[in-house]
Amino acid sequence: MALTNLIETTKTMEQQSVLHHTFVIERTYPVAPERVFAAFSDPAKKRRWFFEGGGYEVEEFAMDFHVGGQDRARLRFKEGTPLPGQVITTESMYQDIVPNRRVVTAYSMSLNGKRFSATLATVELLRTDQGTDLIMTHQGAYFEGADGPQMREQGWNTLLDRLGKELAR
Repeated sequence: MALTNLIETTKTMEQQSVLHHTFVIERTYPVAPERVFAAFSDPAKKRRWFFEGGGYEVEEFAMDFHVGGQDRARLRFKEGTPLPGQVITTESMYQDIVPNRRVVTAYSMSLNGKRFSATLATVELLRTDQGTDLIMTHQGAYFEGADGPQMREQGWNTLLDRLGKELAR
């Protein structure tokens, strides 16, 4: 289901449903877990790899990295994208943080103020001879008009590619 369906959704409360889906992505980065953790915990680094460089302008970004802390990003899609001018918002709360080992975040995404998904994302960092193995487990609930699990998994693969570029800086 495409994000554009979110704008067109006219279902009543009785017709609403939710799709649950879990996926796991594993990556190996040739740097120590401390460097990978810093890319998640440092606001400038996270903004760079997580939010900048996509098909949107970052209108707002706030990050409060501690258990119970919240992040918020407001992004406006650029011309030439499937949703030009539309606003997507992500709101997160850190559920668990173990420095250099784990970050667990609950987050929701909205398009033009209408929530279309809620997620629990767990990032585990394991020290290896090659550097760091990252294991990301994504447990999502997708509502009417959501981008769905395939789009979300593709999005996270793109983000983790961008994380690799950030780590190579």
